[in-house]
Formats: sequence, C-alpha cells, structure tokens
Amino acid sequence: MQIGTVIEVSSLYQSDSWGFESDDFFNCIILIHTEKTPLKILSSIKKIEKDFGRIKKQNNQYESRTIDIDIISFNDEIINLEQLEVPHPQMQNRLFVLMPLNDIKLKYFHPILKKNCTDLLQDCEDKTNCQFIQNLEKPLLNFNLNQFNYIAIEGNIGAGKTTLANKIAQDFNAKTVLERFADNPFLPKFYKDQNRYAFPLEMSFLADRYQQLSDDLAQFDLFKDFIIADYHIFKSLIFSKVTLNEDEFRLYKTLFDIIYKEMPKPDLYIYLYQNTARLLQNIKRRGRVYEQEIPFEYLEKINKGYLDYIKSQTDLNVLIIDVSDKDFVKKQQDYLYILEAIGAKINS
Repeated sequence: MQIGTVIEVSSLYQSDSWGFESDDFFNCIILIHTEKTPLKILSSIKKIEKDFGRIKKQNNQYESRTIDIDIISFNDEIINLEQLEVPHPQMQNRLFVLMPLNDIKLKYFHPILKKNCTDLLQDCEDKTNCQFIQNLEKPLLNFNLNQFNYIAIEGNIGAGKTTLANKIAQDFNAKTVLERFADNPFLPKFYKDQNRYAFPLEMSFLADRYQQLSDDLAQFDLFKDFIIADYHIFKSLIFSKVTLNEDEFRLYKTLFDIIYKEMPKPDLYIYLYQNTARLLQNIKRRGRVYEQEIPFEYLEKINKGYLDYIKSQTDLNVLIIDVSDKDFVKKQQDYLYILEAIGAKINS
C-alpha cells in the first residue's frame, strides 16, 4: 500500500526453492494501481525489503531470503535497463509466477512473447513442485462500491473532486462523468467581470450539467460497475446563490427547481471539505490563469453554501471527509484514508 492501491491478490502457493537448496518458498502475486514510475516502484520495493530485514548480497547468486519482491509486469511496457527488466525475463519459466498470475483473472498478454497467461502456463517447462496453500484476504478494504449505481463527489473549487473521481474510477472499475468546465466560454469572462457574466455563466453551466447527467446516467456501460461523477447538479444552485443578484437568483431558482425534479439523486454523496486557505494553495498550484484572482471571501461563501445544503438534505446519503491536511495525490496513505472513510460509511 506504500506503492499503490492493491486491486487484487492471488492465492498463496508453496513451491520448491529455485536455483539452490533451501526450504520451500511461499509465493503470491498482487495487482496494484499506482502513479509511480517503474523505477520509483523498484526503489520503494527495495526499501520494503530492507524494512523486513532482507540484506542483499552483491554476488547476484540465488540465496535464501526473508522476502523477495519482483516487478513482473508494468502495463504492456517493455523495459530494458541495467537495474530493471520488464516483463520479468524468467516469468514464463516459473510456475510459482504463472499459477498465481492466472489466479487473479488478469487479461495479461506478454508484450514480447505475444502470449496470454493460459498459453504461458501450457508452454511452461518448469517441473518443480508448486501447489495451492490457501486463499488470501481480498484487498480494497471490506466493501464494494459497485453496490451503488451512482456516486457523486463534490467540493469547493480546488478541493480535488475530479482527481479523486478519476482515482476511484480506475481502482473500482467505474464510468466517470466529469464536469466540462473548460468548455464554458463564460468562465474566464466571469472571473474578470462577475456582475456582467454571472447569469449567463450559471445558466450555461446548468444547461450543460443537466444535458450531461441526463445522457450519461441513462447510458449503462456493460464494462463498468457503476458511475462516479465529480459533481452533483445541486452545485448549480449553491454557486448561483453566491454569484447572482436577488432578482436573477429568483428566476434561476424557478428554472432549477423544474430541472432538479427530473434528476436522479446519487446513492452516495461524498463531500470533500477543505479549508479556504488550503483551497487557495491548490488553485495557485494547478495554475489556471482565470482562477488566480478568486477572492478568499468567494470561496468561504461557497463552502458555507455546500454545508448549508448538506444540512438540509435529510434523505441524501452524505459522507463528509475533511481533506484539509491530506494530499491524496502524492501520499498513498491519504488516499487510503479516504477509502477507509467510504468503507466505514458503507459498513455502518
């Protein structure tokens, strides 16, 4: 979990020692999702091995060891470096690799040998003993997000909702619905002249959100387990209440109420709370030019609008996660903190 999110774990296998006389080995394979490069993964692996007490000798001879972690494959990449070869050059010759690899039902295809896992097993000439010992505990905590059809992640500007939606979609096989803010021609103009462009901005966002959610929530994807969106349409009312004058907001709310009745509510509504100072740091870091002059007070009002909305929704399945001191992009433990919070909510 220091390297990435564990997606799948094979059964445990016991096999003869390889290349020297020793006690039997125990082997398994894990499938992880990670944003680290192969060399950074290798560096992390060496640290984990050292933490578990492995002292690696320099003679490159096979030897008994407390732990031995190898990178078997990395996507469909072919890597030929002095310190790392991927796919592992001996994987096709070792039953203790191929049998657990076959366990995890990965649609693996060897990019050099042009064979899938079934073919590799059939062609393997390894005669050593390798046998199933036991099933191992499944990863990704103790819950299934696919019990939901539709999850919405919300938060203020710069809270990280799109990043989190993408990460969860990758790890849990979900279809993403991501807000198309970059296509809105009124957004840069709004940040320069709020009074003039607030109403056309909010109306265009409302129309686009309604169209996108109506289309995407109605289209079932056979290859995905559920839908996760980085917004819920109610955000339109939260932002418009802050940006519009009283008369404009009254008209806007009339139109919104008509649309809102037709929209399905998410099965789980996750609100990422970040304090305003941290939001400003995130906005500055991601560098969108038109966002750099967003005032502190504006973000404060949006935060309050979200919290007021959540308090009023007695029939909405809401989970609030404070991520003000978290960095779930760079720190895997912070991402796992969020997953654990979601798991606790589901299990409760």
